[in-house]
Amino acid sequence: MATATSSSSCPHCGGSEIEKDTARGDAVCVGCGVVLEEDIIVSELTFQEQSSGSLALVGQFVSTESGGGGSKAPSLAGFKYSHGLNKNSREATLQQAKRRLTHLGSQLKLNQHCIDMAFGFFKMALQLNLTRGRKSSIMDTACLYLVCRSEGTPHMLLDFSDVLQINVYSLGRAYLRLSTALHINPPALDPCLYIHRFAHKLELGDKVHDVSMTALRLVARMKRDWIHHGRRPAGLCGAALLVAARLHNFNRSVKQISKIVKLSEATIRKRLDDFQNTPSSCLTIEEFLKIDLEYENDPPCFLEAKKKGKEKQGMEGMKMETKKMTTQAMMTVASRDWVLVV
Repeated sequence: MATATSSSSCPHCGGSEIEKDTARGDAVCVGCGVVLEEDIIVSELTFQEQSSGSLALVGQFVSTESGGGGSKAPSLAGFKYSHGLNKNSREATLQQAKRRLTHLGSQLKLNQHCIDMAFGFFKMALQLNLTRGRKSSIMDTACLYLVCRSEGTPHMLLDFSDVLQINVYSLGRAYLRLSTALHINPPALDPCLYIHRFAHKLELGDKVHDVSMTALRLVARMKRDWIHHGRRPAGLCGAALLVAARLHNFNRSVKQISKIVKLSEATIRKRLDDFQNTPSSCLTIEEFLKIDLEYENDPPCFLEAKKKGKEKQGMEGMKMETKKMTTQAMMTVASRDWVLVV
């Protein structure tokens, strides 16, 4: 709708007749035709009377958590500010996620602070559309596990897998996707976080604390000897608890430990072999509990590569020696044949 006004003058021709069109959102000088203003935003509050006689504000409320513009008004004259009516699907999704996270957190004995942090991660994931096409349980687990990693709680991804009966690799992929999208780099897992938890499952009676402290000392020694790099924390915990339990006269087998830490027996034996190749394994029980060796052993991967290099070098030396002996034998035989011919 065009309206003529003389509230201002044209800076080009000095004319005072300016035509403003609220539909187009511009202001044009009638005298010279110069566009003086464009993209004018009209901010007006409009109310509409309802059948009950009350007034409702026409328009749509856009919150900071909305997914963007383009959505239609929820009902009739628009969003109703009073009585909390006509909640959109986004709010319903957040409420359902809050209930699911609370239920899952209570099953894993997480405190309210961790649950609130996970809910915050879920809202950020919802804004980034990471929840589309994915099961809600998997996304809930990814949010909670990200909190566990950030806060350093003794929870493994296998714990969530056991509770929800979901493939652990699917949960791992969702967790990596979420942490990458949110640009969150949680700290590396510390094996010491799981020692007390696993020790209580070994049925050690009143010796739980003593075995745990010995296992913690073993894990600390393994970390100084570079055994923990590139290894699962559960494997180091299993090896440390097995050694600590036997040091305190508890006959626990590798099979029992593997069931508790949820790793194969071969993995635990491999960690035991890694520790056996360190100088600390040559100490007595009293020496190990009292002495901290300043010397740090080389990483197992470096020792393995060094061993393979020596074996390869030895094989090459044997081949060269064999070739040399073969050449000498052939020369000896040839010289004898020449003597016989002469």
